[in-house]
Amino acid sequence: MSALTPILYLMGPTASGKTELALELASQLPIEIISVDSAMVYKEMDIGTAKPSKEIREHFVHHLIDINDPNDAYSAGQFCVDAKKAIEKSIANQHIPLLVGGTMLYFRVLQQGLAQLPVANAKIRSQMQMRIELDGVISLHAELAKIDPAAAKRIEKKDSQRIQRALEVFYLTGKTLTAWQKEGTQALTQYEVKSLALIPSSRPDLHKRIALRFQNMLKLGLIAEVEKLFSRGDLSYTLPSMRSVGYRQVWQFLAKQIKYDEMTEQGITATRQLAKRQLTWLRPWKDLYSLDVHADANYRKTAFEWVKKWI
Repeated sequence: MSALTPILYLMGPTASGKTELALELASQLPIEIISVDSAMVYKEMDIGTAKPSKEIREHFVHHLIDINDPNDAYSAGQFCVDAKKAIEKSIANQHIPLLVGGTMLYFRVLQQGLAQLPVANAKIRSQMQMRIELDGVISLHAELAKIDPAAAKRIEKKDSQRIQRALEVFYLTGKTLTAWQKEGTQALTQYEVKSLALIPSSRPDLHKRIALRFQNMLKLGLIAEVEKLFSRGDLSYTLPSMRSVGYRQVWQFLAKQIKYDEMTEQGITATRQLAKRQLTWLRPWKDLYSLDVHADANYRKTAFEWVKKWI
């Protein structure tokens, strides 16, 4: 056993059951939950993020939920700062930090560190958004491939947010994002990190859960939730918060850009694509303990024993 203080990761694709398992573990073990979700950080975004209810959060300690207004961008760098503070607070409370979520970039930032990248530039982002509207996001990805081939290989051709950020870093500094990231330092070297992932082996079953999940969000009032954000007047579909899966599609529906059936289909498809990206991130993850939520009926018991071993 290492002399370092342990912290635990619970990862997996959307709709794999991470939240349910985390709450079960928190009910039996001395842990505090730290959310690793780029959408749960935003206030007023509850249904579409599958955010734990206030009652649950009053009963089980959660960190990094409802800490940012949807009008304010939240970066991986800021998450790294906030997560380390939450980890320190959990340990001070004599609890083990359990970091739970599906924003894989945030997990990687904690593992590998992050160079001090330049802050976002509103003028450059506005210019790139106009280019996307005129020529499409594929044109920006092609430009990135010439400037930073390694980043272009990592980033999917339709991932407009990450493509814009990679180009923005180069425009501002003259140095590629890949070069910046190579200068990053280890963020959690003072801890013993143990990584657990829920990996569904049946893709059809996962897709079915995703579809039911999105349809249930609509029944719970997702459209009304986004309509409230839509009517604020200070938000737009270009903001990171409103580009979140589900919110983007409902925003387009409210703006009369797509019909209801198209919104539903696109929301489910986007969630499936997100799950695929999350699984891609997990495949090369080092020292990952994986549990098959479809093949192993006792995976929760197995997870409990695995967590208990480290704390």
